[in-house]
Amino acid sequence: MRISGGAARGIVLKIPRGHDFRPATDRLRQAVFSSLGGRVAGAWFLDLFAGTGSYGLEAFSRGAAGGWFVEQHRGAVAALKANIASVSKSSGRSPRDLAAVCGDALLWTPPPGLKVDLIFVDPPFAQIEALAESLFRRCAGFIRDVPEARLVFQVPGEQELASPGWRFIRRIGKGRGQPTCCVFAPQ
Repeated sequence: MRISGGAARGIVLKIPRGHDFRPATDRLRQAVFSSLGGRVAGAWFLDLFAGTGSYGLEAFSRGAAGGWFVEQHRGAVAALKANIASVSKSSGRSPRDLAAVCGDALLWTPPPGLKVDLIFVDPPFAQIEALAESLFRRCAGFIRDVPEARLVFQVPGEQELASPGWRFIRRIGKGRGQPTCCVFAPQ
């Protein structure tokens, strides 16, 4: 898996061994970032269930100001920290504006006043139904009240998502049997 665009394009991301990770494919990430377009440059992001950090690091490579990664698997956090160092070095930027947190996305205590422009959520597919509503509520507290703000939620192609307070924008990906991303804006 590689960074697909921006200053760190081509950098290979480390993936921890021995755990069932489902990193976002290069193709899906390219489609997501093509859809987000100019919203990425200068944005602050939050990457929940970050795994290797592919969404947040892709955003950073494409000009995002910085962000936070939250992942509870220690092996993934170790790989994520190595990936932050690689992408920062390749893009000629300091990793100071990136933070990797080892913790549960639903229980993590954010820095006071945290507000972001982009949120990427990629929970284990088997847990989406149980977690979705809590995640939507939690994300509503973090997102900036600006028209450009977006929530990108990776789900199986057959999964439907909706939540009060969020307007569905579009689904990105091939559909049934494949990972897709649902893009939402705050209402």
